Amino acid sequence: MAKQSSPGDRLIDRRTVLQVGVALATAGPVLLRRTHAEAQPRPRGASSVPIIDSQVHAYAANTPQRPWSRVPNWPAHVTGDEMVAAMDQVGVDGAIAVSPFSMYRYDASYAVEVQQAHPDRFALVKPVDPDDPAVAEVIADWKQTPGTVGIRIIMTKEANRAPDDPGLDRICRAAASQDFPVNLLCSGNLDAGTALIDRHPATRFVVDHLGLVQPSVPPAPPQPWADLPKVLALAQRPNAVIKVSGACTLSKEPYPFPDIWDPLARVFEAWGFERCLWGTDWTRAFAVVNYEQAVEPFRKTERLSDSERAMLMGGACAKAYGWSPKHG
Repeated sequence: MAKQSSPGDRLIDRRTVLQVGVALATAGPVLLRRTHAEAQPRPRGASSVPIIDSQVHAYAANTPQRPWSRVPNWPAHVTGDEMVAAMDQVGVDGAIAVSPFSMYRYDASYAVEVQQAHPDRFALVKPVDPDDPAVAEVIADWKQTPGTVGIRIIMTKEANRAPDDPGLDRICRAAASQDFPVNLLCSGNLDAGTALIDRHPATRFVVDHLGLVQPSVPPAPPQPWADLPKVLALAQRPNAVIKVSGACTLSKEPYPFPDIWDPLARVFEAWGFERCLWGTDWTRAFAVVNYEQAVEPFRKTERLSDSERAMLMGGACAKAYGWSPKHG
């Protein structure tokens, strides 16, 4: 796949929001298990290049002591320990833990606790608030927090932020001064996201989730790849890389989701494997795929060479964030 691709340089108001009930609370732990109960955990460090998931969300249960901002249709909890257990089952060495805006808004304290408990497995990204006049100081403080590798902004249509929003400008300038990549969620709003990237050529951007709207529950959208031409055009921006995260949720076919590979081949050709960061977006994707189902199609496909797979599933992420887990 994409053998000739040239490598490049280095809210969320989801539309479907359901209440978490007793069924989810009891099903949550099961959703982290491997599909085949008899399967043994895959050893970490099996590859010479660490496998890094470019986006996961860990969070505690919704309690008065740590309340959620809202209740999405996610398991009742996926703690740091539970996330590590899920990764261990399939041999994922490390992950970028993105503090979930859905639950905690701009408070990344739980993500920090997770990283402190598992410093060899997680690096941290947090959302930052464009309406905070002191956001540059927030970013500077975050840069000094152990394990941090970036920040995140929400630029979906629901966020109602123009590319010349003064708060976004403050964030992008501060991120550039700290050499911090900005994770950009602009799914369904790629024109505005592209304009922001063009407005700040000195800032590094990581485009979330292929820049595409992805479902939180089945089925896939009627035309899941409708914005693919815009995604391919965005590849011309040398200050951006892209997360190939949540791709399995766009499939209209059952596991192992064979229909994702032709459009992904176009992404890889346009962006180059050194600018494509594989990820699962667990747990947002849990109602569509379990963790193993989000990992194994990329590990097993014959559409990738070994070198392409190693770059996609770890090498590009390590380059973009300047971080790699201790594996093995």
